[in-house]
Amino acid sequence: MVTVTPAAPERVATRAAMIGFVSPRTGAPLLPDREGDALVSADGERVPIVNGIPRFVSSDDYAAAFGLQWNLHARTQLDSRTGAHLTEQRLTRCSGLALQRFAGLRVLEAGCGAGRFTELLVNAGALVHSIDLSAAAVDTNRRNIGTPANYAVAQADIRALPFPAGAFDMVLCLGVLQHTPSPEQSLGALWRMLAPGGLLVVDHYTWTLSRVTKLAPLYRMFLKRLAPVRSRRITEALVDVFFPLHWALRRARPLQTLLSRVSPCLAYCHIYPELTRAQHEDWCRLDTYDELTDRYKRLRTVGRIRRALAGLGASQIHAVRRGNVVEASCRKPW
Repeated sequence: MVTVTPAAPERVATRAAMIGFVSPRTGAPLLPDREGDALVSADGERVPIVNGIPRFVSSDDYAAAFGLQWNLHARTQLDSRTGAHLTEQRLTRCSGLALQRFAGLRVLEAGCGAGRFTELLVNAGALVHSIDLSAAAVDTNRRNIGTPANYAVAQADIRALPFPAGAFDMVLCLGVLQHTPSPEQSLGALWRMLAPGGLLVVDHYTWTLSRVTKLAPLYRMFLKRLAPVRSRRITEALVDVFFPLHWALRRARPLQTLLSRVSPCLAYCHIYPELTRAQHEDWCRLDTYDELTDRYKRLRTVGRIRRALAGLGASQIHAVRRGNVVEASCRKPW
């Protein structure tokens, strides 16, 4: 685990309240109207509230496929459902903080999905502001989390965030940057949200030999061009064929490696023995669809991530490769 210095306790204590929304365009404060069906600014800007969630974007844009997956796999990755601690392990490893150290921190969670990290942050006592580009994702997130006082969720673009600059003690963005049009532009937008002394935690896909030795990229070239519902039917059929083989070979690592060369499925049967067969299959269906249908799949090296963070003026930069992902954290100087 990376050891990092938490935000100054006195600063957190004096700012321990939820952050109000502002216009991404002008920075003007936005407040609920009398009917409670919109946020409005003094100059008349209006942001609709649908199902209790502010909607700063009118469509899912490049995240349409992700919206479908969160409808179908609303609770697949939640630690509270699996009974395992896979998400907690990833969160604490990437951030360098034990869960109890999130208490009182103002956290921006960019790309919240169904809430696998959200539930841990909220339960730890962080002041959590979650956003996602997908309408289905934020709806699912809200259903999973409820309406605790230390949680707010909005549908918004990571490149046009509806919060004041420098408002957060931590900005968390895991499993997201590689799927955005420009990871560097997205990083810059996240950096602007961070208060001096605050912690930025991100990860990003990186180059691996398997990306040129497996057939999965060929499947993706075809599937990402289809409508989400149609591509979903195809990935479901692929999982029906290949997952039983992954499960049967879970203890035969050489055969599992050979199978992965032709199978497009992401299966972790040999990695996470704490999950049941049904949980592995559910996770396989989710991640296979995610892997084969995303519009963008950017790749960045450890060095490139470090340079991007240094270019923002970050200090205490820590970036390491873990499998096919670069995990990184840094501080904004005081």
